Amino acid sequence: MTVRVALSGELEGGYDVLVGRGLLADLPTLVSRHAPAHRYVVISDDQVERTYGRRAASDLSAPLLAFPAGEGRKTRDTWADLTDRLLAHHVGRDAVIVAVGGGVVGDVAGFVAATYLRGIPVVQVPTTMLAMIDSSIGGKTGVNTPAGKNLVGAFHQPRLVLADLATLDTLPAQQLAAGLSEAVKHGVIADADYFAFLEREQSAVSAKQDAALERVVARSVEIKAGIVSADEREAGIRAALNFGHTVGHAVESASGYSLLHGEAVAIGMAYEARLAERMGLAESGLTTRITDLLSAYRLPVVRAAANSVDQLVSKMRNDKKARAGDLRFALPRTIGAMNGGVTTGWTIPAPEALVREVLAINQ
Repeated sequence: MTVRVALSGELEGGYDVLVGRGLLADLPTLVSRHAPAHRYVVISDDQVERTYGRRAASDLSAPLLAFPAGEGRKTRDTWADLTDRLLAHHVGRDAVIVAVGGGVVGDVAGFVAATYLRGIPVVQVPTTMLAMIDSSIGGKTGVNTPAGKNLVGAFHQPRLVLADLATLDTLPAQQLAAGLSEAVKHGVIADADYFAFLEREQSAVSAKQDAALERVVARSVEIKAGIVSADEREAGIRAALNFGHTVGHAVESASGYSLLHGEAVAIGMAYEARLAERMGLAESGLTTRITDLLSAYRLPVVRAAANSVDQLVSKMRNDKKARAGDLRFALPRTIGAMNGGVTTGWTIPAPEALVREVLAINQ
């Protein structure tokens, strides 16, 4: 399956997202077709290195640069180390970086590509559900800082996204569930029928049955690609993709990144849906339907009691969506539709007192 991300900005004409089983067997052919280069460099982490990174580097006759796995390594130090290693390998502007791994690898490698020698091309080869359906598509790259998530970064669209469904066969159940959090989000913001599919086929999806898993990846890729094509730089509707992320990023950071990103987003969606109901912006029962589905996929829906409301609010003030001191949120109206629009904007300010009241619920 090929989904086109049509763009008119940085990468005019756009790029393809390829979804299928066994695509890694054709990696050299596909990469050279979509991103021809004199030289390739594979960036991965030390976990994916053993399973897919070394194979990709061998197939591309490319050096392999790996860094320790985990969200805690998505830092400026890792970015600096990788750029220094590229310089040591005498990598020039005629090279392409190939990011092989999950969301952390894609974000860091993409940011390295965006900044190295003022920018060289990148190809994304996601190996987790989360990366396949969300982070590898759209060109958002960056690293975390002590102040918050993704506060240093750049938009840098890939030349190709290659999602080989076979890599999900070895994905642990917790990682699969974390990725499915973003699938649930896609259903909430854009497609009620897709959300109903995730409800109806929960057992088949969790068991990684081929047909169900392919439907999830394909539909989520279509939704993300369509939104990115309409709004490359998050000036409009793309902000709807941030549902669950204002609270989610705060919870994730407060946990010291012990929570997986998708787990934090699941918690964020639960609280932000409740906020939408409390503000009179969402239909009654929306929160229950969302939390029931998240719980069915064994995702958390309440924050840790150890994370105080003050701590979370402080972190949300550093969120990229904050404007003029307001806490802003992308809030759903019903399953399949968001509040906001072209003339009103896609994020909504919420009274801090109400945000604190909602966040105080931790059971």
